[in-house]
Amino acid sequence: MLYRLKELSPKIAEDVFIALTADIIGDVEIGSGSSVWFHCTLRGDVFPIRIGKNSNIQDNSVIHVTSGSFMTTIKDNVTIGHRATIHGATLEDYSFVGMGATILDEAIVEPYGFVAAGALIPPRFKVPEKTLVAGVPAKVIRDLKPLEIDMIKKSAVNYRQNGEIFSKELKPLS
Repeated sequence: MLYRLKELSPKIAEDVFIALTADIIGDVEIGSGSSVWFHCTLRGDVFPIRIGKNSNIQDNSVIHVTSGSFMTTIKDNVTIGHRATIHGATLEDYSFVGMGATILDEAIVEPYGFVAAGALIPPRFKVPEKTLVAGVPAKVIRDLKPLEIDMIKKSAVNYRQNGEIFSKELKPLS
């Protein structure tokens, strides 16, 4: 569902796939080719959320902001795995967030930054470009391998294609 809150309404490109059980509230903008999957909540109630092109937010994820302070910016070709929480952070182009990871206020994930499943990115932490971070709290583990960089690129393409298929072919049984 898309919700207006006071004077704030979501702005969604025409070709975005939004699952019927996702909730998008207030000052949220989503760019072309992106997808928001089942049971996600994007709550731009007290500050903006901006999502670029061809990014995907997978099932049960939560995207939020900090009142009057930290917006959430998710740029182009970003993959956010199932059950992730992004709060007042910036995810640069081609960043990757593993399942169940949490990224907190003012953190930045640079291009091709890879946040491992279950990792906790504390406030103001920077995930360097083309590195893997893991742990609670997260630490830099190593540089990404070329195959991992390719996987990040393919993930964005695959989810754009999945969104197109679901937009055309998903039908409720009634």
